[in-house]
Amino acid sequence: MNKHAIYHITETPYAYGRDLNTLVLRLRTAKDDVKKCNLYYKDRYNWDDPYDVIEMKITAQADLFDYFETEVSVERNRYRYYFELIDWDNNIICFDERGFRDKTPDLKEITAFQFAYLAEGDLYEEAPWLQESVVYQIFPDRFYNGDKRNDQENTSKWGSVVNTESMFGGTIKGVIDKLDYLEELGVNLVYLTPIFKSTSNHKYNTADYYGIDPQFGTLDTAKELIKKCHEKGMKIIFDAVFNHSGSDFFAFEDLLDKQEASKYKDWYFIDSYPVSTDTVNYYTFADDVSTMPKLNTHNSEVREYLLKVGEYWVKEIGIDGWRLDVCDEVDHDFWRAFSKVVKAANKDAVIVGEIMHEANSFLKGDQLDSIMNYPFKSALVDFFANRSIAAEEFDNILSSNRTLYMSSITRQLWNLMGSHDTKRFLTECEDNIDRMKLAIAFQFCYQGVPYIYYGDEIGLNGGEDPQCRKCMIWDVEKQNIELFNHYKTMISLRKNNSALIYGGYKKLYCKDNVLVFERSYEGDSLLIAINNSDEEYNVKLSLDNTAIDIFTSQETKLNNGLILDPMEFKILKL
Repeated sequence: MNKHAIYHITETPYAYGRDLNTLVLRLRTAKDDVKKCNLYYKDRYNWDDPYDVIEMKITAQADLFDYFETEVSVERNRYRYYFELIDWDNNIICFDERGFRDKTPDLKEITAFQFAYLAEGDLYEEAPWLQESVVYQIFPDRFYNGDKRNDQENTSKWGSVVNTESMFGGTIKGVIDKLDYLEELGVNLVYLTPIFKSTSNHKYNTADYYGIDPQFGTLDTAKELIKKCHEKGMKIIFDAVFNHSGSDFFAFEDLLDKQEASKYKDWYFIDSYPVSTDTVNYYTFADDVSTMPKLNTHNSEVREYLLKVGEYWVKEIGIDGWRLDVCDEVDHDFWRAFSKVVKAANKDAVIVGEIMHEANSFLKGDQLDSIMNYPFKSALVDFFANRSIAAEEFDNILSSNRTLYMSSITRQLWNLMGSHDTKRFLTECEDNIDRMKLAIAFQFCYQGVPYIYYGDEIGLNGGEDPQCRKCMIWDVEKQNIELFNHYKTMISLRKNNSALIYGGYKKLYCKDNVLVFERSYEGDSLLIAINNSDEEYNVKLSLDNTAIDIFTSQETKLNNGLILDPMEFKILKL
């Protein structure tokens, strides 16, 4: 038995409360090394009775590891436990907090793992409405011009060539005008990139955290958008930048004016004086971006100011949560305080971070509710778009990703295919619609929240920024209606099949660029089969004789295996 691979700690995601009476426990072992894993558990103060025992199940497999998991409950929520592992040669070892031993620990030994108390205050309250959502991201300047009176002098012709300075005149009123379109598509969570006052087209250099940029509209227009979204059963999330401000933000302007005498000098990280936007002798977003000086969120005045901003838009204006730019460069203590303030304003509000990598330290339940799942996006690009990885590696990437967080968090991750910061997925596919459709099918059948970047649904393409920020195409004759209907169908299927929202994930087949997996929830199971190759493929699985493909409503015969045409997917109800 490979003891080096065995791992468990008494904190998230290896030990956490699903609810007040349920402890989730997870153990990692080497792949295919352990035949059976039993959990022995009891009340930590029960010294006389034998341990209860339950067999743990493998819930994820990656290239190196298996992950066993189970749920247990004891009276008073005080746990003592250890693991019994049996390999394929029937060798048995026990694993507790002291390490490994060949014999069963004595009842009175105190070396078992201890989860001392499952406290209500430590529980994470998941967001079912977020798990049931389909996100639609809008870059406001490029979505729709609903009020030409807001056009700036430098407004470009809609749909013309885009550059880093382009302004095309999209407005909040334009989003309002297209809510019926979004309703027809079926999305129910609208995410806007920043709409606060700013000099840029992207608005990530904030000048006023309380002011809507006149280019987009007014506070009343924003309130109208929120109201109309809610009337249609849609949630709406705003984008905020608390890692840095704009260089024209009042505090930084005062610093530039008064230098060392400014009362805001400790709001930023200054390298030397005099502070100058020409020499950029201060800490900024990325490398020396003069218009984006980094805020010191450890400063009590900065914290108080930003926490009030977070509260105001949720409590007073009614947004349903925040998406937070560059949030992994802001301290954890700030986000814990931010979460408390936002949840006090609206207990159902959610907080989503822009973190492009593993983010367990932010997703333990006391800070963020979700992140933009860029590892998912990258895996989709590599497997479906450019086919640079095989099905086995694709499965390994996603299996590892699923083990990083609590199950509730995994169901809340924003599973994007692209954003305003990346190439369009269709461009990654070299404009191959069939590859994109296959990736969309997987996106909507996988665990997590499907995410659509405006225009993807009608075939908008584009390379790196700024080409990924083209104007939305509203001429129906220039839209890819086949792709739109594909999205529409997948959204409908997800909404009407709880297994695709809440179900577990079980891999059934993974070979030769073919992937078959099962999503199950409360007795309902769906089998999803994807052939990401240009050849017909027969999957040899022991299945029922017939099934209904709920995507096509056609009966599929399985007597001789599951036959998949080139680039075909099936969503089967057995």
